[in-house]
Amino acid sequence: MGVTFNEATKALLDGRNYPVVATTNADGSPQSSVVWARRDGDTVVFVTVRGRRKERNIRRDPRVSLSVFDLADPENYVEIRGRAEVTVEGGRDLNDELARKYLGTVFPPEPADIVRVLVRVVPEHITGHSA
Repeated sequence: MGVTFNEATKALLDGRNYPVVATTNADGSPQSSVVWARRDGDTVVFVTVRGRRKERNIRRDPRVSLSVFDLADPENYVEIRGRAEVTVEGGRDLNDELARKYLGTVFPPEPADIVRVLVRVVPEHITGHSA
């Protein structure tokens, strides 16, 4: 059986808290960026644009770390380490859903050549004050 989220972790992920995803560059150095995300069962999904560094890093090395802290209580946090899977299916729809969560509105229309990819993080280890 895989790693599952406890209620405190679910609450952090379900809230309007901003995760930071960390990947590894080709030279071994870390790369991190703030993303919009949501929980999907016991996985976390977020969106990025095809060709961006985090997407290229994940395709090369799927190991990621996702840290989320509570905006109301920054000492309440969780770190989720796992493997990420990238797919084009559902990227735009998830981006609109996450825009409603974080901005309260749909995402503005984008040029057709911008491809939103969906990234699913499957947890292998969870730590933190909400873990």
